[in-house]
Amino acid sequence: MKINPTNLGIKNWAEEDRPREKLLLKGKASLSEAELIAILLGSGTKTLSAVDLAKQILAAHGNNLNELARLSVKELTKFKGIGEAKAISIVAALELGRRRNDSEVIRKPKITSSKDVFEIMKADLLDLQHEEFWVLLLNRSNLIIKKQLISSGGVSGTVADPKLIFKSALEELASGLILIHNHPSSNLKPSQQDINLTKKMVDAGRLLEIPVLDHVIFTNESYFSFADEGMM
Repeated sequence: MKINPTNLGIKNWAEEDRPREKLLLKGKASLSEAELIAILLGSGTKTLSAVDLAKQILAAHGNNLNELARLSVKELTKFKGIGEAKAISIVAALELGRRRNDSEVIRKPKITSSKDVFEIMKADLLDLQHEEFWVLLLNRSNLIIKKQLISSGGVSGTVADPKLIFKSALEELASGLILIHNHPSSNLKPSQQDINLTKKMVDAGRLLEIPVLDHVIFTNESYFSFADEGMM
């Protein structure tokens, strides 16, 4: 008599057919929606594997993930084999997917000029009574990957460690970066320390192939751009 593999528990399936093993061997894109949900379930019932149970749940809602995402924990527990813990796992996973879609709708700001840097950073730096050093990490299209506070200091200055800056850039796979700090004194003129740091950062960026595109100094009234002044 031929045994139908769907009547066997997942542990008795060929390794490449088990959802978790299949994900590891072939990648997440190789899994069906039922197999992905089966991983969340972890186990099925005495008569249904986790995959078959997932198929049953999907079929009851037109194999439509949007319909499935509308179900509450209580509604999911109406399926035999779905307890509260499994229902919560499904609801949480679908909510994460929804939030990811929402976050992808928000376009990353693009830097095309020093004015863009000023507009993006002014909420963080204007009216501060102490000095802060920030960095904008950019991709190849000059879209912002991340803006990061490097250090916060006193009225007269703050320390910007090139090692920390480039560590962040490497971790985020940045293709370029922009240095930013404020002068609470309202003096727009860069100090010799600002000039020396900029040169050191430009040289390091050249070696690491992560170019430093600008260094922008903020005051409450205006800003100074090293790039605009031909000082890069």
